Amino acid sequence: MHDLLTWLQGLPPLLIYLVAALIVAGETAVIFGLLVPGEATLLLVGFLAYAGTLRLAPVLLVMLAAAVTGDTLAFRAGRRYGPRLRASGLGARVGPERWRRADGLLNRLGGRGVFAARWVAFARTLVPRLAGAAGMPYRRFAPWNLAGVTSWVTASVLVGYLAGESYQTVSRLLGRATGAVLVLLAALVAVVLAGRWLGRNPDPVRALLSRAAALPPVRWLTRRHGVLFFLLAMHIGHGWTMLLNLAAGLLLLFAAGFAVAGLLEVVVRHSGLAAVDGAIADWFAGRRTPGAVDVVLGTVSALRGVVLIAVVAVVAAVVAWRSRPWRDDLLSLLGTAGAFVPLLVLAVVAHLAGSAGTGPDDAVFPTQNAVVTASLCTLAWLLSRGARWPVAVAAWTAAAAGVVYLAGARLYLGLSTASGTVAAVLLGVLWTAVFMVAWATRGRSVGGREPAAEPSPADSEGHRRPVEPC
Repeated sequence: MHDLLTWLQGLPPLLIYLVAALIVAGETAVIFGLLVPGEATLLLVGFLAYAGTLRLAPVLLVMLAAAVTGDTLAFRAGRRYGPRLRASGLGARVGPERWRRADGLLNRLGGRGVFAARWVAFARTLVPRLAGAAGMPYRRFAPWNLAGVTSWVTASVLVGYLAGESYQTVSRLLGRATGAVLVLLAALVAVVLAGRWLGRNPDPVRALLSRAAALPPVRWLTRRHGVLFFLLAMHIGHGWTMLLNLAAGLLLLFAAGFAVAGLLEVVVRHSGLAAVDGAIADWFAGRRTPGAVDVVLGTVSALRGVVLIAVVAVVAAVVAWRSRPWRDDLLSLLGTAGAFVPLLVLAVVAHLAGSAGTGPDDAVFPTQNAVVTASLCTLAWLLSRGARWPVAVAAWTAAAAGVVYLAGARLYLGLSTASGTVAAVLLGVLWTAVFMVAWATRGRSVGGREPAAEPSPADSEGHRRPVEPC
């Protein structure tokens, strides 16, 4: 690596500018740019600017222009060849319904998806083409794309510039971070899919049991001993059945919590974030003063997890009493009066996951950060449901500010590490997101059903109207 850097420093600066610009533009301009190391190139030119071979300001301007040019060419290619692709044999195999769903998804995400794609490998090559093929106006695409390009290029070049002699280490960690981001995106997709399934199956235990009953061994058993099972259910009674159903649902939540925690542990371990834990801890330690420590410690103690869970229980009881959405399924309970129950499960999961280390500094999931994050997000969710837009924005803004303050306060006090804090906050956010997606999915499915109409006199005389399928 050192020999390569020495060789590059001997090349003419104009040639380095030209080759780097072609690589950065080609990453999105051509479909084969999926294999082009655009991120590593930006780090490299940033290091060369630090070494004096290039100048920082021209490097930023040239790389920004190259990235915008590549995205524009990709957008135009998608606009030109997108309809042809849809009309081809491959497009016909995809089907018009899937194309409409892809267009609707891009329309919902809009510029936000274009902005976020710039930070994810592979996505920054494909998304401009999809935007052009979907018919997104360029005047809508350009501002979001420019914002994504500016933030991505500037951050990557400055990281290479500030790394100095540590370029090789930073390059390796940034590559690991890209992989961790891809795993995190997979976790987000899994959370959304799990939430949607839960919304469509509000009683997950019964849904899983019904699917299990369709398996050949279970189906054979129920056919031979179905009467015995029926008599046993009659003997247990409705109350005990609901209690067993709730216990089984909590076990499912417990297993899901461990699955999410394990996935986030993989993300944190492969992100390279733990490499800066010591530097961040030293930075906070150098700024501690006795007066500030007392104030921050008092705040953290007052707003610990058990207190916030109690607040969630009170708010959930008030919301449930006002709306009275009582049903016999598990999701209704966990989404109203029992909104605090998932927080208790999360506290146990985070405690067990965090105790896997040999000491307090080895804990992957600080329990307090995970529970505090989930509690504040749950409070914002309960207060914003059905509220006016300003109230919802205020609730979520206060929750985000509380999460940032309390997580930063624990870092300031040295009670958790940076990597542990990030993992715990992600665990709390994803835990709440599952129930938010489930509740929204259920609301759409329930709200889409129209109540049965009263029969008209003509209907009572035998002239029945045709019933449209739901």
